[in-house]
Amino acid sequence: MSYPTGQGPAQPPAAGAPLTPEQDRQWASLAHLGGILFFPPALIIWLVFKDRGPFTNTEGKEALNFQITLLIGYVAINLAATILGLLTFGLLSVLSSLGWVLWLLGSIFSVVAFLSAREGRGYRYPFSLRLIS
Repeated sequence: MSYPTGQGPAQPPAAGAPLTPEQDRQWASLAHLGGILFFPPALIIWLVFKDRGPFTNTEGKEALNFQITLLIGYVAINLAATILGLLTFGLLSVLSSLGWVLWLLGSIFSVVAFLSAREGRGYRYPFSLRLIS
């Protein structure tokens, strides 16, 4: 393949510039706050900014691990509610409402983590599987 003089094949785009300390804290805190909307915000922020800011990398992983833990909890609650609902002819299917309790707890911890990360302090959730290290 021939290229115009002085030009070679197209180069891949350069990685994003490193984040400033303020931006690093901002994106790290938003990764936690995004947990209110489930795991996609934490996943997207971590994937986009993990190589650009060390604090965002650490806190994004922490937020994502917590959201994955909550996802496992949601699946377990719904599976148990379905099985118990079938066995009791629907009487114990109300256990699925525990998903709201889990969401509320997750939202509270996400806001606490957001406030901590916004101040530049790392946050460790009290219960979380450390699946992404």
